[in-house]
Amino acid sequence: MTMRFEARELKPYIETVQREQLVEGGLYFSVSYVDDEMVKPILLSLVFIGRNLEPGDQDEYYFEDLESYAAGVRYATTSEEAPATFHTGDIVKSIQLYDQALDELLRCSLRRSRAAV
Repeated sequence: MTMRFEARELKPYIETVQREQLVEGGLYFSVSYVDDEMVKPILLSLVFIGRNLEPGDQDEYYFEDLESYAAGVRYATTSEEAPATFHTGDIVKSIQLYDQALDELLRCSLRRSRAAV
C-alpha cells in the first residue's frame, strides 16, 4: 500500500521553539549539519529536563538524549552503569518541534536532490 504525504509550503529558514514554550519532559529535536552545503544532517531526539540545574546557572537549558531518558536515567542518577548524554549551551538555539524538524529535513532533501551527494 502506497502512502501519500500531503504537499506543504516550506519556509526558506530553520524554525525553532521559543524558550518560553519548552515543557519539562517534552520531546524535541535538533537538526544540524556536518557540511557547509547542508546536505548531511544530524538529527537528535532530545527531552527537555529543566533549567538551571546546577548552582550558579543562569538561563541554562538542559536536554537529555531520548534513549537514556526512556530507560529511566535522570540527570541526578546518571552513572557509568546508567549513562546519559546531556546537552546545554547553544543547543537551545536549534531546538525544534517535530514538524519544524520535519520541514528542515524536507529542505535538506530538496538540497540533496540538487547536489551530488
